[in-house]
Formats: sequence, structure tokens, C-alpha cells
Amino acid sequence: MRRTITLRKAALIVVSALAFGIFVTPVLAQKAADNRPLSIQITARAIDSFDARDVTRRRFGTLEFRGGLELRSNYRNFGGISGIRVMPDGAHFIGASDRGSWLRGRIVYKDGKPAGIADAEMAPMLGPDGRLLTDRKWYDTESVADDGAGTIYVGIERVNKIVKFDYGRSGLLARAQPIELPPGIDTLPQNQGLECLAVIPKSMPGAGTLIAISEKGLDEAGNLKSFLIGGPSPGNFSVKRSDGFDATDCVVAPNGELMLLERKFSWTAGVAMRLRRVALSSIVPGALVDGQVLITADMGFQIDNMEGLGVHREKNGDIVLTLISDDNFSMLQRTILLQFTLLSE
Repeated sequence: MRRTITLRKAALIVVSALAFGIFVTPVLAQKAADNRPLSIQITARAIDSFDARDVTRRRFGTLEFRGGLELRSNYRNFGGISGIRVMPDGAHFIGASDRGSWLRGRIVYKDGKPAGIADAEMAPMLGPDGRLLTDRKWYDTESVADDGAGTIYVGIERVNKIVKFDYGRSGLLARAQPIELPPGIDTLPQNQGLECLAVIPKSMPGAGTLIAISEKGLDEAGNLKSFLIGGPSPGNFSVKRSDGFDATDCVVAPNGELMLLERKFSWTAGVAMRLRRVALSSIVPGALVDGQVLITADMGFQIDNMEGLGVHREKNGDIVLTLISDDNFSMLQRTILLQFTLLSE
């Protein structure tokens, strides 16, 4: 059967190629006259079904679709969201734009489904000297991690650096402080470097360790170079790469698993996403880790360039995964937020 490609799908394929490094052009941050957080309005359109081919379907293996939102704003710096962390209340969140900006706000729920975004603010990330982070040519802020005690880590892909912010004390006016990195990170491909950062919570073995996974920095066996930074057992490990998928984000879930968000692109099929779960206990120096695939979704589903992954536990014990897309500041793509409940086996 001959496959037809819709106009939107063809456009998304072209824009995705630009985003994924087939054509690489540095994008400069838009400078603001005032570095203080700015309140913005975000409008939301409900996404009621995830599978466009079966709108009644809610169950996807061990995941259940809760709902989603297509987000828009007239604020010129809105978009490009490459990382998100959802706070324990399941509502407040903080995210990072790949142009060096913060986005924070609150998810509004109705009948247990995401219904809108309130209290939204954006602000440029500040460097150690108080000037914009991008003034140092530190571009592509692609990954975010929260240690749960007020420190937020951000991975900067273009220069292969990790910086930390004292968010608990200074909020969005916190200044970046580079952290010491192990050998190997500085040699990652510039546009395929650190896409995943996650901190092991204090309640779990290895507490305080920063997990860093490259998008497509490959070891000799063709697997994803990964790092354990700080904590009781620092060192290097690898994540098994398969089926052409590359890492875009990761987060440690309350059940002691690392949730890994992945993406792949092809000229014929466009964009796809995948979620894997990896036992945290298997992540040790020298290890090659793999994990169970929770879901794989192509362009027949309500996805875009999915790059951010957050997690929280509901009062009833449910573990909820929140995904967000990077629209590459393109009119042809969308910023979408999706939520799934992780079901027991």
C-alpha cells in the first residue's frame, strides 16, 4: 500500500530534521530588557485522545492516558521546552527552554485531567556574573534536574556543561554555577550531548547522585554514554541504544525506576517517541543497562517533538508521568503536554 503524507506531517518532518541536527544552526536567545520573571498568558486546548486511529483507547500497555493540552502563548519567548520537572503536588512545575529561559507555572486539573496552565512566568537564565547565560554563548539548555532540596541542575548541550542554580533561595533570579564534570562529557557531540539529567532522591540508594545521559554520544559498542556524578559511587555506564531511538529526558520515579524518554526521526516516517523503565539498582559504574519499553508512539498518535519528562505521585499512590514537547519555535509544530498514569503490572 502506498503511504500518503499529509501536509502537516511533511512539514513536521522537515522541521524535525532541522531540530535533530541534520541541519544545525545556532539559535541565539532573545535578550530581555529586564531579567526579572514576567507573567505570561498560556492558552490551552484539550487533547482528549492519544491514539488518533482509535479515539476511545485509553490503555497503552502499563500506561493509561489521563489527558493532554496543546499550549499556546503570544509571548515571543514561549516555546522550545526541552525539560520539565513537576513538583510533588502534581501541579506546580518548572521547565527550561532550549534558548536559555525558565518557564514555571501550575497545571490546572478538572475531573483528574489537565485543563489549563495558570500562574505562568518566564525569565532568562542568568550566568555566574548575573548576565544572561546565553551572553557566554552557552546555548541549548536541554535538560533539567531537581534535587528536591532547592537546587536545580541544567545541562547545556552546545558546550557540554552542567550548571546548578540555588532555586530554593533565589528562584528564577538564581545564577548558574558550573559543576565539576568527569572526563568524557567534554568530548560528547556538541548537538547530541547531555539531554537527560536526574538526581537520585535522598530516600533511595545512591542518594544525591546526578545521572547524566547523552542524546547520541556513543561508546565503542554504539550505546549511549552515561555518567554518575557525585554520590557514593561515581563513574561511567552505558544505556543500550536500540531501534534508532536517542535519549531526550529521564527522571527517577517514586518506585525506584529511571524513566527514560526517547525519540527517533526518519525522512519517511517522521518523529516517534518511546518510554522505557530502567531499574535504578542496575545503574552502577561499568554497567550496560536496558529496560522494558512502556510505550512506542509514531505520528498516528498525539505527539510532537517530545523532549521533557516529569513525574509525581498522587495522594492515592498513582505514579503520573508528564511529557512536554519542544516546538522549535516553529509555527508548524506544537507545544503539547501529555499525562499518563503508570499502572501496576
